[in-house]
Amino acid sequence: MSRHFALLPAAGTGTRMGEDLPKQYRPIAGRPMIRHALDTLCASPRIEKAYVVLAVQDDGWARFDWSALGPKLGILRCGGATRAESVLNGLQAIAGNTLDDDWILVHDAARPCLSAAQLEALIEQAGDDATGGILAVPVADTLKRGGADRRIEATVPRERLWQAQTPQMFRFGLLRDALTRNRAVTDEAGAVEALGRRPLLVESDASNLKVTWPSDLALAEKILLERMK
Repeated sequence: MSRHFALLPAAGTGTRMGEDLPKQYRPIAGRPMIRHALDTLCASPRIEKAYVVLAVQDDGWARFDWSALGPKLGILRCGGATRAESVLNGLQAIAGNTLDDDWILVHDAARPCLSAAQLEALIEQAGDDATGGILAVPVADTLKRGGADRRIEATVPRERLWQAQTPQMFRFGLLRDALTRNRAVTDEAGAVEALGRRPLLVESDASNLKVTWPSDLALAEKILLERMK
């Protein structure tokens, strides 16, 4: 039976947050941002191990106590200059412990609000798919394409458009091959698509937001604190 491994690339600095502290360590609801997603992943009986890919020079990780996460947590100090490089480096680092048919769930360190239900839905639905799949949300807003002068050039039809989230779940062998061949991508699905494959879209919701701007912190904290009640 195929196993499930989580991989969280966390080698970035999060410069858009406007502070020197790497984004993954910014406090939300009393814990570092990345800790919330790790809590969900490590608590799942479906996840064999959750690996965090850090920059070689990262000195933030050691400032916090991660012992409550138990033996499922693994640290890989092999982060690259881009997300794709960090994920590929992480895959190569765990190659000796995984098989080509094992599932890899790549999750953003800046998505702290991943719920157990969202994680289970992805594993259940994508696990029956020949390619794999990702969590995603149907686009609800009207989309505009803007010009360099910040004026609208066109309205983009939103039918059948989805906003990609994470985790993104693919077989180890397929994902490693896809990222080896296609590194100029912004997510794992893009690399798999470049091989001619069509990943499954597993419907999620807006609560699984990515914290990108300072204003996102308050919303993420509100979601997490409501779940803790």
